[in-house]
Amino acid sequence: MIDAPGSLLTAFLVGLLGGVHCLGMCGGIVVTLTAGLSGRARSGALTSLPYQLGYNAGRLVGYVFAGILMGGFGAVLTQSLSLQHGQRILYGVSGVVMVLLGLYLADWWRGLGRLEALGSRLWRHIEPLGRRLLPVTSPAHAVALGFAWAWLPCGLVYSVLIWALAAGSAAQGGLLMLSFGLGTLPNLLGIGLLAGAVARVADWTWVRRAAGLLVIGFGLQALWRLTGS
Repeated sequence: MIDAPGSLLTAFLVGLLGGVHCLGMCGGIVVTLTAGLSGRARSGALTSLPYQLGYNAGRLVGYVFAGILMGGFGAVLTQSLSLQHGQRILYGVSGVVMVLLGLYLADWWRGLGRLEALGSRLWRHIEPLGRRLLPVTSPAHAVALGFAWAWLPCGLVYSVLIWALAAGSAAQGGLLMLSFGLGTLPNLLGIGLLAGAVARVADWTWVRRAAGLLVIGFGLQALWRLTGS
């Protein structure tokens, strides 16, 4: 179960401060998509902005859709077990995932990257569909391609999806993924000085470790609550 709005804020911070990983994973995709636009569309920041917004809007829709599916599945799991027992299991999953995300943000453990291998099979089926959407000819077309992009294997995304499984409902799962997706926007939009500033701040060791400790603290708090319930 998620403890809104604290969990939503935590998911946003994970997206924001995991931006260095996002730039490494998706930065090349952004460059490739921009280079594939017509000469007029990529002639300047303002002319390419509708396409960049389209890519990222589609990506956020994909994240929310996946979060709804996972949150709904978690709710069904809870109902199939005794309610109290199911809630305890999902709350425990939520706490463990937050601890692992905190370790990842602080750069103390990179094991979440192994989740990317699990999604590679799904991506093999989606990637050819994404290729058919190239080249991008309109902002609406960019939204469709962004939706396909959302399913790119990414350990950070998959970790938050597991967290969404423990959200308790489809709506909460969708909100959790939306918060995470919004956190990734400053880095992936890549417009103006703001994005560069966020990327630089997110790369400061003390910022990453402070954020990691904060997220670990939320996870440990959730696990501690289980011992008293």
